[in-house]
Amino acid sequence: MAAGQAKKPKLMVVPSDAWCKEHGYTQEFDNQGTMEEVADYKAALLNNKDLNNAISKIGILMADRGFPLQDLQQTIKSINNVSAEDRLIRSKTSGAAIQESPLDRLRRTAKADIILELDWTVNAMGPKQSITYNLRGLDAYSNKQVAGAQGTGAPSFSAEVPLLLEEAVQNNMDNFCAGLQQHFDDLLTNGREVVIDIRVFDNAEGIDLETEYDGYELTEIIDNWMAENTVNHRFNKSDATETMILFDQVRIPLYKLNGMPQDTEGFTRELMRYLRKAPYNIPCKVINRGLGRCLLVLGEK
Repeated sequence: MAAGQAKKPKLMVVPSDAWCKEHGYTQEFDNQGTMEEVADYKAALLNNKDLNNAISKIGILMADRGFPLQDLQQTIKSINNVSAEDRLIRSKTSGAAIQESPLDRLRRTAKADIILELDWTVNAMGPKQSITYNLRGLDAYSNKQVAGAQGTGAPSFSAEVPLLLEEAVQNNMDNFCAGLQQHFDDLLTNGREVVIDIRVFDNAEGIDLETEYDGYELTEIIDNWMAENTVNHRFNKSDATETMILFDQVRIPLYKLNGMPQDTEGFTRELMRYLRKAPYNIPCKVINRGLGRCLLVLGEK
């Protein structure tokens, strides 16, 4: 799809981690034996009316400027409708498991291009109130900040958070939106930045990344495939051994040849299909690690 069509990125507005922590909306997540505290968006939306109103207000302001939106509440509902057994991805034969964090799962389900992270504080000034806000645009795949706006609105007699917020952000919205669009235009031209891990299963008999096919090691064959399929041959091989490769800054096309959106999983599956064919015939398994990261495991299905 040509950049000239002025396609806009899909956005999703969420409360910032700092806001969730300050208001007590967090949950524990077991990340392979390490307990991590993460934002609990579901609890926040259920219990904080101001949050719902603030998210709606930012959403309206963005929609007015032509940006498509993914609704946080609806995304959470669709995740909850998925059966519990689907939340853990297992190898059919070994039972090896990798679990996604709630945030990774949310992003993968929403498939937004940019996450808008919102934080605000209401300041009392006698009978008047003002709002101090921080709005960050994060690339949903790489988690890098691509745009930002912050400030404090003029004191007002209004007690409504959405109204205070609208008044405060209004002056900065055009620059903020221009930053979002500039980033998305770069993605259209140079591809989306993702991370791809290659691993060899411990019980993969006779296969590692130094295995040779027609005089080329498997690691070279994968390198060549990456060079041919990334945008402008752009990727970085940041680590490699005979049992693993870490590719970062991998620039994948935003769209497949048929015009459908491309994501990290779809791109990694193309590599999987390539390696499954002759002369390699390598059994492979793709495991999602969030929207911008995928794991390809060689030697087991």
